[in-house]
Parts: sequence; structure tokens; C-alpha cells
Amino acid sequence: MINAIKRILPDPYLRFVIFFIVLYLLFYYFNEFYIGLTAKGGLYNSFLDENLNYIRWWRKFYLESSAGILRGLNYTVLTNQTDLMVVGKGGIRLVYSCLGYGVMSVFAAFCITFPSPFKHRLGFMLGGLLLIQLINIIRFVLLSLYWDRRHPLLGMDHHDLFNIVVYLLLIGICYLWIRYSTRGTHAKNSA
Repeated sequence: MINAIKRILPDPYLRFVIFFIVLYLLFYYFNEFYIGLTAKGGLYNSFLDENLNYIRWWRKFYLESSAGILRGLNYTVLTNQTDLMVVGKGGIRLVYSCLGYGVMSVFAAFCITFPSPFKHRLGFMLGGLLLIQLINIIRFVLLSLYWDRRHPLLGMDHHDLFNIVVYLLLIGICYLWIRYSTRGTHAKNSA
């Protein structure tokens, strides 16, 4: 199978780009499709919603983690399935687009398709995905305390700001990781 793909697409850079795009679209639209299956209306599936709704678990993880940090900072926090409110400050409504699955889809697709040893890619991918979760939780904490829709920072929506910050950070980390991982490969090849 791999040899057949290499014959059809002999250029490794083209193979990387095509596989990257295919994996990104697969990851991203799987999440979109699953949201459609677990949100009432349309293609709703009650079994998946009630038993295997990782989207709900993911949202709860974000809300409870953010609330825990805020409580640790001595704020009074109220939460429900989609909202986090800091008494006397502000709050957030955690909609699907806040989960960051687009950013994570790009990052995971890059890590899986990048040509380096699987063990290195897996560790890098897990670390990067955890970093994205951490940054997102920090964003929710800061939004709950300081965000004012009427006066957005730099005139931008917080989703756009988050994406810019995360993508810049991931590009920098990927650059350093590529330099590190290829340096070891070049050293082995020249020996």
C-alpha cells in the first residue's frame, strides 16, 4: 500500500501536503459530524449523546478546570453545562467553536504526517495537544475576568485573538521541533 502511494506520488513534499490536508479535513469534519449527531435536531443520535458524547465531556473539562482555577484565585464561580460566570466580573458561554478542535486538527494532522520517527511525533503531538488545552483554559479564565464585548482587545474577537496566539506559538514550536528532529537525522546520515 505504501509503495503504491509512493509510486503514484513520488514527491515526498507533495505526499506530505496531500496527507496533511486529508487528515486535517478528516479530523475537523469528524468533530463537526459528531457534534451534529449529539446535538438535538437533525441527525441526532440519543445513544451517542447519552453514552459517548466526548464533546460534552470536553466542554465540562474546560468549564470545571477554568472554574477550579478561578476558585483557587478566590472568585465565586457559577457553572452549568455551557456557561461559566464569575460573580462581580463576567462570564463565558462555551460554544462548540470555543473547543479548539480546528487548531487541534491542524496540529494533529501535521504531527502524524511529518516524516520523522513515530515515537517522536507521538510525544510531540501529545505535548502540543496538552499545550493547546492549557492555553484554552487560560483564555477562559482571562475572558471571564476581563473580556468586554463593547471594547475588544485590538478590535478583534477573542476567537481570532486565540487563534492568532495559538497558531503563532505552534508554528514556533513546530519550527524548533523540526530543527531538532532533522538535526538528529542529518547527524545519523552523515556518520
